[in-house]
Amino acid sequence: MTERHLVRRAAQASFTSQPGWAAAATGYRRWTVVGEDAGAVHTGFGICELEPGGALPAHVHSFEESFHVLDGAAVVDTSEGAYRVGAGDYGLIPIGVPHAWRTEGDAPVRWAEMQGPQPRARLDDDTFLVPPLPEHDPIPVDVRDPRVRSLGNITPAHMDPTRQSQSMLAVSASMRTALLVYSGITVKMMVDSDLGAQLTSMFMVQYEPDGLAGAHDHPFEETYLILEGTVEASFDGERHVLQAGDVAWAGVGCVHSFTNVGDGRVRWLETQAPQPPARYSYRFARDWDYLRERLAETAEGKAT
Repeated sequence: MTERHLVRRAAQASFTSQPGWAAAATGYRRWTVVGEDAGAVHTGFGICELEPGGALPAHVHSFEESFHVLDGAAVVDTSEGAYRVGAGDYGLIPIGVPHAWRTEGDAPVRWAEMQGPQPRARLDDDTFLVPPLPEHDPIPVDVRDPRVRSLGNITPAHMDPTRQSQSMLAVSASMRTALLVYSGITVKMMVDSDLGAQLTSMFMVQYEPDGLAGAHDHPFEETYLILEGTVEASFDGERHVLQAGDVAWAGVGCVHSFTNVGDGRVRWLETQAPQPPARYSYRFARDWDYLRERLAETAEGKAT
């Protein structure tokens, strides 16, 4: 059977200069984790790094792109304005929207990058250089500012179920970012249809020490970037212990489960492509095992 998953360790990270359109960048390197050679068909996922003084020139994609800044500071220039981003900030770049990156300060900036549908290397990654963008004064990410409607911010504190009162609730650019809490698991949406995404989604997941998700699969692909803690993941029966900096990907039909096996919380960034359908996003093995048992009982009863 062709493997429907992959696991890449933080120690395997290989940041390299990119060919094609990205050759016009300065100080730019990328660790491509999920791409055409990974078995994925919907997902492009990597970690990008821009050195101090570095820049990505203005360009557009024929795919949807979202990002989550891991550390450092940068300015993202778009045709609508310029935005100052730092650790915890995230955003959506819709299809065909011109944008560019440049660092701020004397430290590199790193961000996780989700692309869907998957860029095609034979078509120069479905990316096109465009003329330089007009200069704008950068503004910070402020989710209450309507000019920043495609960006947001998330921190570990936003994942705390005890900080959801009206006086403490983090204002969000998406109305669906109220916490979803179940089975020791906390989920907070980031990039979704409310933020303008049509093809992909990005959100934060947190497991308490007793958190676990039973075996299930999806009609879409998922990627997981572990940010803190230790989690045991099973992909089609293969078990892996994942820690901060590790990345995993599960394809359509890959049966997977997660269990927090550390001493504290585990938290990761998760992406999906395509976006989940309105119904039947999850297929839990336990539900269908239950049906199998009921049918067997019925057949046995008729036999006697």
